[in-house]
Amino acid sequence: MKNTLLATGLTMALLAPMGASAADYVIDTKGAHASINFKVSHLGYSFIQGRFNTFAGEFSYDPSDIEASSISVNVDTTSLDSNHAERDKHIRSGDFIDAGKYSTATFTSSKVVDKGDGTFDLIGDLNLHGVTKPITINAEVIGQGQDPWGGERVGFYGTTRLELADYNIQVMGDSSYVDMELHVEGVKQ
Repeated sequence: MKNTLLATGLTMALLAPMGASAADYVIDTKGAHASINFKVSHLGYSFIQGRFNTFAGEFSYDPSDIEASSISVNVDTTSLDSNHAERDKHIRSGDFIDAGKYSTATFTSSKVVDKGDGTFDLIGDLNLHGVTKPITINAEVIGQGQDPWGGERVGFYGTTRLELADYNIQVMGDSSYVDMELHVEGVKQ
């Protein structure tokens, strides 16, 4: 009887469907299929939009267990681009993000909260301008599948608002925050 129970248990364990595990991805910056964009108020009259042209990162993602996912991203702050060379030089200066001194910003996730229907909160630490603070990125899965080159990809969209004073970055007029818009497409490794 004991042997029969043991054999039955082993058979069930071997025949039970194996749970999917998280897969590792690299953010596709080489193909320009990812972007880190920003929008900041200009004195309360309009908005300045731009992006960081140079960044790299990797993530782990399991669609059956989104909360087991994680991400790590490094951003070259000297690559800030608002499509205006003189303004970019000023924003990169010590008056604002001081890219000469703080040339890298990093984000490392610590927790993912599945909100259902492909949406989730990505919680982690952002190090910017020499200050590390926890932030939450509101994110959603855009799609996943095979690409035309024989690889597998998954894409996400996310937004967050950063209070500039939290990172000791100068505030001008009503420009107390910057809205971030993130497009992340990863290639499975």
